[in-house]
Amino acid sequence: MPRFSVIVPAYKVQAYLHACLESVLSQSCADLELIAVDDCSPDGSGAIIDEFAARDPRVRAVHLAENQGLGRARNAGLAQACGDYLVFLDGDDTLTPHALRMIADRLKETGEPDVLVYDYARIFWTGESVRNQAAAQLTEQGPAPFRLADRPGLLNLLMVAWNKAYRREFVEREALAFPPGYYEDTPWTFPALMAAGSLATLDRVCVHYRQRRQGSILGTTSRSHFDVFEQYDRVFAYVDGRPELDRWRPVLFRRMVDHLAVVFTRPGRLPRGARAEFLRRARAHYRRHRVPGARLTPRHTLIRWGLHRTYRALRAASALHRTVLKRTTRLLRSLRTTALRVHYRVQRCLPVRADRAVFTASDGRGGTPGALEEAFRALVPHIRTTWLGAPDKAAHWTALARSKYLVADTALDPRLVKRPGQILVRAHQGTPLGHMGLDLQERPAAARDMDFGRLLDDVDTWDHVLSANRHSTLTWERVFPGAYTTLELGSPRNDVFQKATSADVTRLRESLGIPADSVALLYAPAPRDYRRTQRSPLDLDRVLRRLGPRHVVLARTPGPVPPNDRIIDVTGHPSVESLCLASDALVTDYAPLMVDYANLDRPIVLHLDDWEAYEAARGIYVDLRAFPPGAVARNEDELIDIFVTGHWRGSRSAQLRSAFRERFCPYDDGRAAERVVRHVVLGERGLPPVIPLDQRHPVPSAAAGPARSGSPQATVPQPAGSLTVTDSL
Repeated sequence: MPRFSVIVPAYKVQAYLHACLESVLSQSCADLELIAVDDCSPDGSGAIIDEFAARDPRVRAVHLAENQGLGRARNAGLAQACGDYLVFLDGDDTLTPHALRMIADRLKETGEPDVLVYDYARIFWTGESVRNQAAAQLTEQGPAPFRLADRPGLLNLLMVAWNKAYRREFVEREALAFPPGYYEDTPWTFPALMAAGSLATLDRVCVHYRQRRQGSILGTTSRSHFDVFEQYDRVFAYVDGRPELDRWRPVLFRRMVDHLAVVFTRPGRLPRGARAEFLRRARAHYRRHRVPGARLTPRHTLIRWGLHRTYRALRAASALHRTVLKRTTRLLRSLRTTALRVHYRVQRCLPVRADRAVFTASDGRGGTPGALEEAFRALVPHIRTTWLGAPDKAAHWTALARSKYLVADTALDPRLVKRPGQILVRAHQGTPLGHMGLDLQERPAAARDMDFGRLLDDVDTWDHVLSANRHSTLTWERVFPGAYTTLELGSPRNDVFQKATSADVTRLRESLGIPADSVALLYAPAPRDYRRTQRSPLDLDRVLRRLGPRHVVLARTPGPVPPNDRIIDVTGHPSVESLCLASDALVTDYAPLMVDYANLDRPIVLHLDDWEAYEAARGIYVDLRAFPPGAVARNEDELIDIFVTGHWRGSRSAQLRSAFRERFCPYDDGRAAERVVRHVVLGERGLPPVIPLDQRHPVPSAAAGPARSGSPQATVPQPAGSLTVTDSL
């Protein structure tokens, strides 16, 4: 008996059916049967189903002798299903990667509920993806499973069958079945939710709901939309036979009225000559199922009295109100923008203040700008520091106009007019491993809509560019050509790695919820430019099952993170440096973070399973296969083997990491920010010497045990005779 029976009806979806079926069969949870029902489709859908059935024994093909409609096609699949849980998927939609694994885990942890409700995202033909606007109803709010009375807001979700998993025994006990018609989901979904003895939710996007440009059944003009009346009669008949469900009548009545109003008012559904008849039928339904005390809204007024003209007048008045409000808001915004421009021009006429420095960072107040601000406060306390605020505030433009020092790791406002006497220090976000700047002109997938003209205008405002190594210097000067001076003095954001203590590591691990005595792996892959929908390259659930209970993963991934007690989602964490300190090893692929992490002298493992695709889309400056910072895995099984065998922290990995550090981490000794401030602000020539790699003692990881006796961890040593970094670099 499989865990899931996935039922896919197909009618005129040959262009999308392959992707649909593939999304099911490629799930990381393979314990399933796929029942594909050919509803006597006149296109090639039936042949596609047979091809999948021939190649995969989990696929069961069902061919109907005549077209019966979506509801009855699903019933035909139900009759064949033998899985623990039923999952419905329309033939033009897809499951997201690892969706069934996430559903299976949630079912297990909530005690096998009758119905599990999960989320979806609308995928438009333009490529735009929009998550369900009512996703807040799916967040965990108290214990699970629960009854509908505990979370009645679930009835406000889109009433469809494909955003839920149903326990098959429950469906058979309640004799649930789909009726024929356009709106067959209505008399299935409402009874399923009301009758369920236990419910649970999963706050994850598991279905991509395709919004087709043409061909959607509900988007066609037809009298078939009158079917909505019969479907709601079925819903109320179900309640009539079960007095214990009578409490839900007000909610069902409101949903019915809203639904009828949508069908009537939505352009392109009802034929012009059928609109008056539809309104009469709607009025009769309103009276038939009316609940005393129902709140009157404009939609209720339309349906109750059939006052189409009044309703149109109310809608017109509402539209006029919105138009006036928008225009007023636009006018006020324009006036504010004009006032800010005038303010900025006035401020530019005033002297530049040598005792002011302004900072901005892509991650809030961290990274290199954050480290430099600390150095400003320590070394030049007479200079007042501030952070850029919102551009709609006068203080933002005052700071840009009057501050002598501008420090940023991201592009400043294109309206900035850099004044004589101002000094702009530009930091980049890590060492360039993938193509950047002008090199992206030949990589449209990675460049997307980058404005290279504006990019060069921004470059022309730079006075100093910070670099952590010779590779970065040579790359930046080529891909960002300008008259600036490169300061190859190290990366200030990495200073913390040499200054942190074991107590800091312990505190950070506790704040993240990392269990004691566990091995924490920071998983931080790079985004994939060649993928429209981002997902994790690794099946983290499978990796953790193979590695055992002592391992946990700090997941900082571009795609959704699967729910797991040993996976900590740190995607939105404000400080990547803190995550590095808290972890025991880094697992990545092409992310520049590996260079920063190498300063900690902790194990790094690369998972390079799509080198050719990534290189083709983004381009790679460094062949990480030939010069890696540690062990390299070409697939998921090799990655698991690297950890199981201990190769991840073996002598060979240490040798690779040492060579990598020598190439990319020559100056990151904990005093990079100090050297930058002394050079740029104080104008010093003899800068603090760089501590050689073999004399640096970064804080060890928690898994590495206590620090060696006598090893300095709270301060950075300053040995005599070390290499001096001069401003000639």
